[in-house]
Amino acid sequence: MGITIGSGVFRKPFTLANDVGDPVSILALWVGFGLVSLCGALALAELSCMLPRTGGAYVFLRAAYGDPAAFTFGWLYLLVTTPAAIGALATFFGELLLSMGGKAGAGAPAWAVPAIAAATILFLSGVNLLGARPGSAVQTFFTVVKIVALLVLMVVSFTAAAGSFAHLRPSAAGPRNLGMGAASVIWAYDGWIAVSMIAGEVRAPEQLMRRIIVAGMLAIVFLYVGVNVGYFYALPVETMAATVGVPQRIMSDRLGPLGGSLIAGAILCSVFGALNGNILAKPRVAYALARDGLTFSVLGRVHARWATPHIALIVHALGAVLLVGLLRDFDRLTTYFIVVEWGALLFAVGAVIVLRRRWPDAPRPFRTPGYPWTPLVFILGTAAGLIAIVTQEIDRPVPNYSPLWGLLIAAAGFPVYAIWRGARPATMGRAPDATGPS
Repeated sequence: MGITIGSGVFRKPFTLANDVGDPVSILALWVGFGLVSLCGALALAELSCMLPRTGGAYVFLRAAYGDPAAFTFGWLYLLVTTPAAIGALATFFGELLLSMGGKAGAGAPAWAVPAIAAATILFLSGVNLLGARPGSAVQTFFTVVKIVALLVLMVVSFTAAAGSFAHLRPSAAGPRNLGMGAASVIWAYDGWIAVSMIAGEVRAPEQLMRRIIVAGMLAIVFLYVGVNVGYFYALPVETMAATVGVPQRIMSDRLGPLGGSLIAGAILCSVFGALNGNILAKPRVAYALARDGLTFSVLGRVHARWATPHIALIVHALGAVLLVGLLRDFDRLTTYFIVVEWGALLFAVGAVIVLRRRWPDAPRPFRTPGYPWTPLVFILGTAAGLIAIVTQEIDRPVPNYSPLWGLLIAAAGFPVYAIWRGARPATMGRAPDATGPS
C-alpha cells in the first residue's frame, strides 16, 4: 500500500477529467483496472509464496522463460522503469512543494522542479543505503499518513455542501481519449509488483506474502474507488477539469484554507512515501541479477556494514536524476514508465501458467483462485490497455513516441544478453532446474 498509493489517486483526477470527461467512464476505468490489478496480484501471491527470493518478477521470469528473459527484465528495470517511476514521483513531489510555497507554475524558475526532484532522490537513496530498517520505518509512517488522508477525503467529499450524486451522470458528449485515461489509472495502481522484490528478506514469506499482497490490493481498490466516487459527488466533472488539485479544492471548500493545507501536506507525505518505497524495493532486481551472474558483478555487492545493495541503489538514483532532467513532465514520465513496466508484467503474470505446466507437483502454499481465468483477465485487460495507450500517444497532435523508445530499449536486452553471454561464459548463472523450485 505504501508503494502503490502515491501520486496517482491525488494528481490524476484532474488529468482524467480533462482527457476523458465522462464520470461513468472514469469510474469504470478505476473499477476495471482495479479488478485487473487484483487478478495480477493474486497470481503474484502464488509465485511469491512458491519462490520467495529477492528479485520478485525477475525470479519468476527466470524460472518460467530462462536466462534471456530474466536478463531483459533486469535490463529494463535498470535503464527504463525504475528511473522513470522514481523520476515521476520526485517530479510531482517538487511540483507540490513549490505550490505549497506559493511559487507554482510560471512563478517558479524552470530548473526548480527538477532540482527539488533530484535532491529528494539523492536524500532518500542515502536513507536506504543505511539499511532496510530505516527505509521501512520511513515507509510505515508515510503509509499511515496516506491511508488516513484518503479516508478523511472520502468523509469530507460525501459531506460536501454542494455534493450530489447527479454529478456522476454520464456526460452528454460521452467519453474521449480512453487510452490516455487508461494510462492515468494504470499509473495509480502500479506498485503491487514491488513487494515481491523483497520476498527473500521477509520472515516466513510462504505465509506472509499472500496476506501482504491480497489484503493490500483489496484495501487499495476500496480506497481508490471510494475516494473517486467522493470526488465526483463533491464536484462536477467540469470543475475537476479546471482544478489541478482536486483534493485540495474539496478540502478547502469544506474546511477552509486550513483543510486545503492539511491535505496538501498529506499528499506530499504520500508521494514521499511512494518514492521511498520504490527506492527501497526496486534496486533488489539489479542486485538479484548480479547475484545470479547475469550482469556486472558490482551491482550485486552488499555493503559490509549496512547489508544493502548499495551500488544498485546508487545506479538507480543517478538514472532517475538523469531522466528527471531529460523528460521533466510528470505525465510523460508516467506514460513512459507504465507501457514498459506493464508490458513486462504480462509475462511475469503469465509465468503462473507456464510454471503450473512445468512444475505441476511443486509446493504451492497459496494457489491463485479462479485459475486460469484470473491470470488471463490480467493479461487480456492489460494488453488492451497498453495498445490503447500507445495508439493514442502516437495520435496526439504532437506525437509522443517515448513509450515506443522505452519498449525498444527493453527489447535491446535480448541482443545485449547474447553479447554478454558470449563475452562472459564462465560467469553466467544457470536457469532454475525444470523439475521444480529449489
